[in-house]
Amino acid sequence: MSKKTSSWRRAGATAVAGLTLLSLVACSGGGSGGDDSGSATEGNLVWWGWTPDKPVADQLIAAFNEEYPDIAVEFVSKPIDNYDSVMGPAITSADGPDIFNVAPGSANGGVETFQAGAIDLAPVVEEALGSDWRDKLSASGVEGLVVDDKVVGLSAGSVYSGSLWINKDMFDAQGLTPPTTLEEWKQVCAAFQAAGQGCFVQGAGQWAFDMDTFEAIMENVEPGAYIEASLGERPYTDPAFVEGMEIWKSLFDDGIMQDGAVGLQQYPDASNAFMSGQYAMVMMGTWYTQYTVRDTMIGAMEAAGVSNPEPFTMIPIQFPDVAGTGETGNMFGDADYGLAISAQSDQQAAAKTFVTWLTTTEAGQQTVANTLNDIPSLLGIQPQWDDIDLVNPEVQLDALKEYTDVAASSTQPRFATVSADLNSAFRDALIGVATGDVTIDDALAGLQSVVDAQ
Repeated sequence: MSKKTSSWRRAGATAVAGLTLLSLVACSGGGSGGDDSGSATEGNLVWWGWTPDKPVADQLIAAFNEEYPDIAVEFVSKPIDNYDSVMGPAITSADGPDIFNVAPGSANGGVETFQAGAIDLAPVVEEALGSDWRDKLSASGVEGLVVDDKVVGLSAGSVYSGSLWINKDMFDAQGLTPPTTLEEWKQVCAAFQAAGQGCFVQGAGQWAFDMDTFEAIMENVEPGAYIEASLGERPYTDPAFVEGMEIWKSLFDDGIMQDGAVGLQQYPDASNAFMSGQYAMVMMGTWYTQYTVRDTMIGAMEAAGVSNPEPFTMIPIQFPDVAGTGETGNMFGDADYGLAISAQSDQQAAAKTFVTWLTTTEAGQQTVANTLNDIPSLLGIQPQWDDIDLVNPEVQLDALKEYTDVAASSTQPRFATVSADLNSAFRDALIGVATGDVTIDDALAGLQSVVDAQ
């Protein structure tokens, strides 16, 4: 495998307990294709999800209403950490949402967990795009949202991780350049701390994002090993994972992770700390691109408690070469969310209109692209950069174009291969190693025991 150090590689959260209530949904017959109840051009729909941010959802809905003014869509934002607990009862009720988010793997909104409460969208997407519809959509937006040939959700777009974001203005003010190695990362953090400023922030108590950081480390140690282990094709006790865990632990021991990282959540804590200018770096993925837009950044800074905010220049950088292998620029991702239609909805026809417009039409997918929240699912759609008001386009534009191109060409999954039990084991392993409560050997043995039991 070739090694790249100056360009992105063009390669390829919670644990969910089984919900017994879904057996009730399955008994109701809701797992089939559903019916076309209601009107396809009129209706009042309720959409539940932990993402996108409500301002982004409102943009999507406003664009939809330009074409379908008689279908009202209300987006109800649900907290990411308790989405499953509130979605569980709602999915069996006629008073629940008409449309709801699902996600690949076992994180919040896990597609396996909620598939019984959704209609099969296979005939819907085939009608919209034809029998070759799979060839027209990003694989990352399809594979993780299908259960036993049932299309549970249609992806509006995908998100990819494996990168860092920096406040370039803070770097420039200190005369610093972004780190490219572990030693440079330590030196940069020492320089920021000496100046009384925060360097890197992570909400290490929210382990889905810890898994992002660890997968990025492992992609640097040995590309592909992380996914191979999750599929049972390589043991977690392999020396590559020992090295990865040692690097993960060093982030805490060597002053890169901020003090008290395990006591914070990535959202809202770490995000707010970065957006308020307290820290110069954060581990986030492509979904964070939206904050390079002037108005969106101002809104995020205000939400973080900044009065009279002045937008700053935010750019993505590669995850540093922490293992010294030269394997850098690797990204990994899945569908950000799939839109599922409730089997209990009495407005399925209108719901199909909204879902297919957003996920399969050029107009809907262009709107998705221009929010910079997701990489569109429909192949060939790119952001209309000339229409996007970046904070500092002279510095940001080329970096963002390359970043989104590389993400769109990546094929490695993020959460899609991680089972619920493995998700929980990663929580115990990564947080336990970080705090010193679990040895690296015991942490890796715990991960392997889960895979052996599957």
